Amino acid sequence: MTDPKLVKKTDSSDEDFLPDVLRMAELAWDLKAKNIQALDVRDLTVMSDCFVLCSAANDPQLKAIFNTVRDGMKEVGKRPIKAEGEFSSNWLILDYGDIMFHVFREDAFEFYDLGGLWADGKEIDLDLDED
Repeated sequence: MTDPKLVKKTDSSDEDFLPDVLRMAELAWDLKAKNIQALDVRDLTVMSDCFVLCSAANDPQLKAIFNTVRDGMKEVGKRPIKAEGEFSSNWLILDYGDIMFHVFREDAFEFYDLGGLWADGKEIDLDLDED
């Protein structure tokens, strides 16, 4: 019997999670998040299909990005399974099962380097308007 902790929370295809990934990235972009990237990690881990990563310059921006993404996803009927971190911390996570949204303070983003750690994941084109 398979250990339930090792079973992916959802079974998604590109069509399933991509609209949510794009929505999260756009919501973060609207609040001037930096270093926004999304990685398809389905071939690398069972914990999630995709990681969305971004950074914030300060604590108020970190809190605003976290709350805006959470509330923006609620508007389309998506609620996180779990939220991790404290607003005073350097790293907050919204876990949607198939997508894990990470927002870091800029120094923590560089220190933890999840983009580098999961570099074998396929980068998803977010098509954000780079004015």
